[in-house]
Amino acid sequence: MNENRFASGWKRSYYGKGDVTVYRLNRAEGSLFAGNVLLLIYGDAFWPTYTTGDNTGLVATDSMKNFIQRETLNFEGSALEEFSRFLAQKFLATYPQAQGAQITAAEVPYGTVGAKAFAPSGPERAFARLEIGRDGVVEARSGIDGFRLLRLGGSAFQGFVRDQYTTLPEMKDRPLHMWLDLAWSYVDNDAAFNNGNVTAAVRGIVADVFNRFESGSIQQVIYQMGTRMLEEIAEIAQVDLEANNRTWDAATEPGLDLGVYTDARPPFGCLGLSLRR
Repeated sequence: MNENRFASGWKRSYYGKGDVTVYRLNRAEGSLFAGNVLLLIYGDAFWPTYTTGDNTGLVATDSMKNFIQRETLNFEGSALEEFSRFLAQKFLATYPQAQGAQITAAEVPYGTVGAKAFAPSGPERAFARLEIGRDGVVEARSGIDGFRLLRLGGSAFQGFVRDQYTTLPEMKDRPLHMWLDLAWSYVDNDAAFNNGNVTAAVRGIVADVFNRFESGSIQQVIYQMGTRMLEEIAEIAQVDLEANNRTWDAATEPGLDLGVYTDARPPFGCLGLSLRR
């Protein structure tokens, strides 16, 4: 786990504070910025805590929580990537004993229901992960987790291997219930700071492809999404998609156009795809 945690390489130790929620309300503007933050830091100054229990240079994780919540007041934007950079740079400037910091910020999704009223939305939520060292940004990665997508028709699955283990019928036009997580890296670190425009474009492509594209498999759906992202969003260098087939089981289908369904049984198909320029 540790060897893959940081883009800058293996660390013998790290620590931090996770599940820190922040809700920045600007009642004059009628705006809300909501996020959930994980802050991890590393550096040789923290090693004595592990070996001897000497906490001389240690920043308490409770102080990290307070830092995140108080400094969110001073962040003026709304994009997760810029928010992560703001927190990481301010933390490193405040605590010179830290060699580097990794911030993962996930949105707590809310949608507007009026001029100054909001309600929880989603379930999908965007995230950004940023690692910053003393020499600048080491890694910038973004994504959206938790899509729940339902299409009533226009999805087929047929022509697959049939043998003594096959019980699934071929389906020419099925209702499709698909879960989707995706993440992307950038052509360069500066491209990550785009005021949320890339994330908005990705959301639009996911919705448009799922709505318009008639597919022969879920694999084909996510391939169409990934290729569209690389074609239309110049900032993305690589996109990684993972979909689950959560298509509901039919409880009763009196005809092709009408049916009652129930949640699928626990085993589900898992389908992954990575595309690069």
